[in-house]
Amino acid sequence: MKLLRTALLLVLTLHFPLGARALAQEPARIEPLTITTGASAAMFSAEVADTDELRERGLMFRHRLPENQAMLFDFGEPRPVSMWMKNTYIPLDMVFVRSDGTIAAIVENAVPKSLETIGVQEPVRGVIELAAGTVKRLGITQQDKVYNRIFATSEDLSAPNP
Repeated sequence: MKLLRTALLLVLTLHFPLGARALAQEPARIEPLTITTGASAAMFSAEVADTDELRERGLMFRHRLPENQAMLFDFGEPRPVSMWMKNTYIPLDMVFVRSDGTIAAIVENAVPKSLETIGVQEPVRGVIELAAGTVKRLGITQQDKVYNRIFATSEDLSAPNP
């Protein structure tokens, strides 16, 4: 019986690698996120990575990211951030965002599965990952602003118009 259990465990381990099992753990919360550009506003459904586990996993092992979806990495407080594309199979645009919602830096078309670090030394509160080409398609620049509850811009969306 012990031999049978060991064999079954070995088969399951080989059949379902650690990365695939990690995806089934803690689910990310979904929140609205808006990026305003000079000409318009783009709304996304953002998965929020606000725990070490979620930030570590990010978009790894995914094979697509729809145009209207994003991943928002919330670091809790401003800090220099470095990321990589290890085990990420899709190219991404990365938007580094300060606490006040302004964009500090943009990296377009990050290379899938690359171990090259991508980051900024300026402290940022969050990073938004979008499908590659989104920044160019929407004309997102460093002059633009991000609206979500983690940035100091969240009250701007609910304020009444004078």
